[in-house]
Amino acid sequence: MSPDNRIAICPGSYDPVTNGHLDVISRASAMFDKVIVAVVNLPMRKGSTLFTAAERVAFIEHATAHLNNVEVEPFSVLTVEFARSRGAKAIVRGLRAISDFEYELELNQLNRGQAPDIESVYLMASAKYSFIRSSGVKELATFGGRIDGLVPDEVVVALQERINR
Repeated sequence: MSPDNRIAICPGSYDPVTNGHLDVISRASAMFDKVIVAVVNLPMRKGSTLFTAAERVAFIEHATAHLNNVEVEPFSVLTVEFARSRGAKAIVRGLRAISDFEYELELNQLNRGQAPDIESVYLMASAKYSFIRSSGVKELATFGGRIDGLVPDEVVVALQERINR
């Protein structure tokens, strides 16, 4: 791979991956030569996950199979360390609303302090996905709400099975 290649990572817990996540990943894939979807093994902010890292990776791989420049990997180190180890010069994140901004600003400043050579790139959520949160999807599913159209079909089935156990 030449040093001119533009590589970005899209980090997150993806528990579960939503159509909003997939929209950001798809749009990032049009901007960068290679996008690595970085699935955090043990999210600090959210505690335990409903799906294992391997399950989350598989959901994303299936949903992004049509994007030739997208790879999916789990990670368990600082985001900037993972980015640097993969030759990425950008961290792509999605923004839905003002409520996301404060957290993302803090995260950006912490990342810049650790790795000033890695840029944070923010993509505004598409209007039709601006309200979707993984936690909201899980809550809807828990109480019998419809989640089709919010997550890939495969995730709808897996989420309903997991919750019904």
